[in-house]
Amino acid sequence: MEEEIPDHTELCVAGLGPGLQCLCISVDENNVFPGVLQLIQELKPDWSPQKIQTKLFTEGLTNKLLACYLEEEMDDAVLIRVYGNKTEVLVDHENEVKSFLLLNAHGCAPKLHCTFTNGLCYEFTRGTALGPEHVREQHIFRLIAQEVAKFHSIPIANGQCPKADLWYRLHKYLAFIRREFSVGNQDSPRLPPEVPPMHVLEEELAWMKKYLSALDSPILLCHNDLLCKNVIYNEEEGYVRFIDYEYVGYNYQAFDIGNHFNEFAGVSDVDFSLFPSKELQMQWLGHYLKMYKQLSQAGGEVTSSELAILYVQVNAFALAGHFFWGLWGLIQSRFSKIQFNFSRYAAIRLKQYFHVKPMVMELCSQSGKS
Repeated sequence: MEEEIPDHTELCVAGLGPGLQCLCISVDENNVFPGVLQLIQELKPDWSPQKIQTKLFTEGLTNKLLACYLEEEMDDAVLIRVYGNKTEVLVDHENEVKSFLLLNAHGCAPKLHCTFTNGLCYEFTRGTALGPEHVREQHIFRLIAQEVAKFHSIPIANGQCPKADLWYRLHKYLAFIRREFSVGNQDSPRLPPEVPPMHVLEEELAWMKKYLSALDSPILLCHNDLLCKNVIYNEEEGYVRFIDYEYVGYNYQAFDIGNHFNEFAGVSDVDFSLFPSKELQMQWLGHYLKMYKQLSQAGGEVTSSELAILYVQVNAFALAGHFFWGLWGLIQSRFSKIQFNFSRYAAIRLKQYFHVKPMVMELCSQSGKS
């Protein structure tokens, strides 16, 4: 008998404006341009089809993303995101739309133009998508920390006490992997040999849920996917914005930050030696806490005790980030049509989980959080 997947908390977006336009158009993931032109004709009927230019972005590992525009400056560009194969296993697309609307209402996301059968159309965010070489620069990581604080300060609707989305997603992912990588079914694929067996993954999830929940990290609205390419830096105007809201949801404050620190290592050529040092983390967390206290009207100076507690929590929840994206990579390896070695990526993240775990336990023990 399969373990029941626990409930999770959905976003509430009541009162955020009129209903969103939903177009009954499907875009073929393998031949996007015919469907894309249909969408643009609906959204921009004054655009001449002969003058429409497109740019396909290649960084996405879940969906296909392209921009449509008339002028080279892309001042009025429309971004079209086509959901990848079976991404509904990984992402609640209905909740993603709610996230988009909520974030836009608080100045944290661009305008969402419409949805279509298998994707979204939205306003282009001007700036440069960052890489691992950028996010450790002080003037940039200060802006990132402040934007994370802005995200985390968005009020929780109706004063509810949300549950962390993390455990719901991890249970769901493991249940899916258990079904799809079945040992007893010869037609099912096997887990890669470098990935731990199912019973070990299940034991680790149970341990993490017990161990990390006890750290009492606040549950806030989180981005949950702050890899470098999801951070857009507008140098001219001096700000950063986050894009891609598939994984937005209520989650542990420390998970969002620890997950971002993991992403300093990059994605295509992962190098965990780039994980930020304690000195860099403390600077980052200091900027974050100062802004978070201002926006949440907590007031007062950031204390050394607050910094020390958050530092331990963040490094502990960075562990969960490795586990999360390890399971994600296994699911993507089963269905994604994007050219990327998801099995290898899953193995790298899970290997790092087991490498870091003893150090995290020691850190928590030294701080009295064991």
